[in-house]
Amino acid sequence: MIEKLKKNKSLFGLVFTVGVALFTTAMVWVVLADPKNSAKMQKFLFDLGIDVIGALASAGLYYGCRKQEGEGTEAFRLLNIFVSAGFVVNFMLYFTSGVPGNTTAPFIFATLSKLIDLVMIYFFYHYVKSTLGFEGKLAMWADKGIPIMMAAEALVILSNIFWPVTFFFTGEGIYQSTEISIIEDIYLIVTSVITAILILRTRRPANQKVAGLTFIFLPLINYIMVGGTFGNASQYGMILVSLIIMYCIISIEKSTKLAATESELNMATRIQLDALPTFTPEFPDHPNVNLRATMHTAKEVGGDFFDYFAIDENRICFLIADVSGKGTPAALFMMTSKTMIKDYALNQSSTSEIFTSVNARLCENNEAGMFATSWIGILDTRTNILQYTNAGHNYPMIQRKGQPCEEIKINHGLFLGGIEFTRYKQDEIRMEPGDRLLLFTDGVVEAHDKGKNLYGNERLQQVLDGARDCPGEEVLDRIFEDVNVFAAGVPQFDDITMVILTMK
Repeated sequence: MIEKLKKNKSLFGLVFTVGVALFTTAMVWVVLADPKNSAKMQKFLFDLGIDVIGALASAGLYYGCRKQEGEGTEAFRLLNIFVSAGFVVNFMLYFTSGVPGNTTAPFIFATLSKLIDLVMIYFFYHYVKSTLGFEGKLAMWADKGIPIMMAAEALVILSNIFWPVTFFFTGEGIYQSTEISIIEDIYLIVTSVITAILILRTRRPANQKVAGLTFIFLPLINYIMVGGTFGNASQYGMILVSLIIMYCIISIEKSTKLAATESELNMATRIQLDALPTFTPEFPDHPNVNLRATMHTAKEVGGDFFDYFAIDENRICFLIADVSGKGTPAALFMMTSKTMIKDYALNQSSTSEIFTSVNARLCENNEAGMFATSWIGILDTRTNILQYTNAGHNYPMIQRKGQPCEEIKINHGLFLGGIEFTRYKQDEIRMEPGDRLLLFTDGVVEAHDKGKNLYGNERLQQVLDGARDCPGEEVLDRIFEDVNVFAAGVPQFDDITMVILTMK
C-alpha cells in the first residue's frame, strides 16, 4: 500500500487540498459560532468567504488535473497546492491578527504567506516554461537567476524574525510594513517581468499567451484596486481564477494534442509490430530448427528489430539490430534498414555481401547521422553450417549441448550507416543438435539497478545456463523477468530485444 502511494504522488496533493477545503469551511463555523470572534470577524466576512470558496475550488481543480499527463503538469499541481495553502494561511492570518498582545501567531502566518508567494511565482515560471516553451539567452539566465533571487528574498523575509526589516506587528496585533518593505517585492517584480517577456516571445497561439499572462496581471490589478495592502484574500482569488483559465486554455488544449499524438504513436506501434515477423515462426521444411523472439520497447515505438525468413528450401536467414536513438526517428530508420537487409538477403549469397550492400545504401543521404548495429546469420539446414556477420553488435551467446554458454567474440566491421565504403567479413560455425544461440540488444546487458550497476553478460550467461532444458520461448521469458527483477524501480531506458535459435 505504501509503495502504491509513493508511485501515486498526486494523491497526497489531493488529500492536502481537500483537507484545506474542509478545514477552512469548518473554521468559519467555529469562528462565527463564538460571539467574541464573530464581532471581530464581521469586517473580514468577504475575505473569509473568498478563502473558503477558493479552498473548495482549489480542491476541485486539483482533482480535475490529478490524472493529467504531459509537460508542466507536475508544476501545475504544485502551484495548485501552494495556492490552496495560501487560502488557509490567509484565513489564519485574519483569525489571529488584531488581538492586543498577540503578535507571534499573526507574524508566523504573515511570514508563511509571503514565502508561499515566492514559491508560487517560481512554480508558475516552470509551468509556463514547460507548456509554452521558453528559448534564448533570457530563458537560460532566468533558469539560473530565479532560484537565486528566490533564496535571497526568502532570507530577507526570514530576517524579520530577528529584526523588523520589512514588516512587523504592533502591540495591538496590527500588520505594519517598514520604509524599505519594497525589497521583499523585488523577486516577485523581476520574475514577473521576465516571465511576461518570455511568454510574449514564445511561438504559441495568442490565447495561450494571454492565459499565461493572467497569472501576473489579474493579481496586479487586484493589488492596485485594494490600495496595495498585504494579505488580501481577493489576491489569491485572482490567482485561482488565473489557474482555472490556464487549465482550461493551456492544459486542456495540450492534453487534446497529447491524446492525438498518443493515438498516432499507438498506430505507429501497431504498424511497427506488424512489420516484424511472428514471434513464434514455424518452418515446416526445417523441423530441426526452432526460432523464437521477444521485443519490449522503452517507448511507444523503438529502434530495435529482428527478422527471420526462409531464403530457399535449404537456408534460413535470421538477424537482430539496434538503431541509434529511440522513438519515432529510430523506428523510421529501423523500417528502412529491415527492408533493405531482407531485400539483399534474398538476392545475395553471403552475409558479408548483404551487409556491405546495405551499409552503402544507408550511408547515402544519411544527414541525420543514424546508424544501426546488427548481427545476421544464414543457416544451411542440410549441413547445419551457420554463416554469420557481426556489424558492431553485441557478441551472441552460444550454448553447446552439455557445455556452459560463451560469447562468440568476433566483430566483422563497423555499424551499418557509418562509413560508406566499409567491406564486411564473415565466419561460420557448425550447429549440432541440442546447441542454442542467443542474440540480444544492449537493452539487456546494459539494464541497471538503482545503484547504477549493470546487468552484464555474466548474469545473462547464468540465466541461460540455468534454463538449459527449457524451450526457447521460456528462456526468453526467464531472461526478461530476471532483468526486471534486477532493475526493479528503475524505468526501462532502452529497448530489449532477443532472438534464440535452438537446434533439435
